[in-house]
Amino acid sequence: MIEDISPAATWEAVQGDPDTYLVDVRTPMEWAQVGVPDLSGAGKEVVRDSWQLPPVGEINPDFIATLEKAGIGKTARIYFICRSGMRSMAAAHAAYEAGYHNVFNVADGFEGPEDATGRRGRLAGWQASRLPCMQG
Repeated sequence: MIEDISPAATWEAVQGDPDTYLVDVRTPMEWAQVGVPDLSGAGKEVVRDSWQLPPVGEINPDFIATLEKAGIGKTARIYFICRSGMRSMAAAHAAYEAGYHNVFNVADGFEGPEDATGRRGRLAGWQASRLPCMQG
């Protein structure tokens, strides 16, 4: 079973262990328009590896290969993040099945659920936790 980890605990883990990675599985459009976690304070960069490809949302056939190209070893701790935690959970399961057994899902993702006005980024998730982020 893949464990949900809070954004704050994810940030703490990424800062404290050189063999820990944050993999953002959203699309390039989301990275550009909404932003990405900023790991520069931890001396790292987010690994960008889309789980689904636009425009129809097909599963990225190169997903695991991109993890390998990023130099992520099978024993590394990998935290997967998406908009709300759904795609990242699917990506974490795929990585687990590929032999990456220290995988976690960032609970509520980057933007979290919609509030009463339909806006994201205010109730839960990386943004609402006021963790470092930058425009993508």
